[in-house]
Amino acid sequence: MRNKKNILLSLLSVTLLSCFTYVMSQSKPVETKVSQDTLKTDKLKMVPLNDSVFSVEGLKLKVYKKSAHASYYHDRFNGKRTASGARFNNNKYTAAHKKLPFGTKVKVTNEANGKFVIVEITDRGPFVKTREIDLSKRAFMEIAKNKGAGAMNVTIETIEK
Repeated sequence: MRNKKNILLSLLSVTLLSCFTYVMSQSKPVETKVSQDTLKTDKLKMVPLNDSVFSVEGLKLKVYKKSAHASYYHDRFNGKRTASGARFNNNKYTAAHKKLPFGTKVKVTNEANGKFVIVEITDRGPFVKTREIDLSKRAFMEIAKNKGAGAMNVTIETIEK
C-alpha cells in the first residue's frame, strides 16, 4: 500500500513539473516599455536605452546627497493630490522630498547596482526621519536590486538646466 502511494506521489510530481516546464517554455519574453512622461523632457536630452535606464550624457549633475535612504509610495496614495497639487500616479517617474523645490529633476542612483532613474519632485515627504526621498513605485522598482525590497541606499543628484 505504501509503495503505491509513493509511486502515485512521484507520478503527480513529475506531471506537475512537466506542465510547469511546458507553460514556461511557451511564454513570450516581456518587453519593457519606456514611459511617455520620461520622454517629455527634451531639454534634458535623456536617451532611453534597451533596459529602460537613461543616459545622462550632456547633463549638469550636482551631488545632493550620498548614501541617502530611499523608499517608495504605497499604492493607497494613487490618485490623491500631492503637495504640488498634481494627482499622484505610482506609474510615473516622480518623487517626494522634504526640501527640494517642486519640479526639480533629480537623478537617483541605487548604490548597490549602479542603476538610476530621473524623477521629478512633485510632493513633500517622506515623513520618517531616517528617509531622504520617496520614489514612485515604478521608479523604485526600475532601480531595485531585489524587487521585494522596500528601501535602499541611493545617491541623489540634482540636474541643473
